[in-house]
Amino acid sequence: MQIHRHWLVLAGFFGLTATLLGAYGAHGLAASGVTPSQLAAFNTAVQYQFFHALALLVLGWCGVRSKVITFAGFAFVLGILGFSGSIYAMVLLGSKGLGLITPAGGLCFMLGWAALIWAGCRLGGKNE
Repeated sequence: MQIHRHWLVLAGFFGLTATLLGAYGAHGLAASGVTPSQLAAFNTAVQYQFFHALALLVLGWCGVRSKVITFAGFAFVLGILGFSGSIYAMVLLGSKGLGLITPAGGLCFMLGWAALIWAGCRLGGKNE
């Protein structure tokens, strides 16, 4: 089985930062005077970051090397940065203009999952 270290490193990084940001959202941010809708958006960003950190973990351990799997991994990374990152910036920095990036990050998440569907169909029971 081939382990893909780069996806494991990114999974660890995004899992760690999601944990830190989740703790900050639960304890520090909630007491800082943000609105309930801002706190809900922040928590959504943390959840999506966690989900996709776990997806990267699976890609690291799946043992399949293909361009489609690599595309999925990069799409997940871009999704975390674009979707979650823009929401963090909007809540923490008040940067409303970054809201235009959020849907692009969501699209990257969807493209990553679609790529995994494609990869699964292409494998057709083969273990490469």
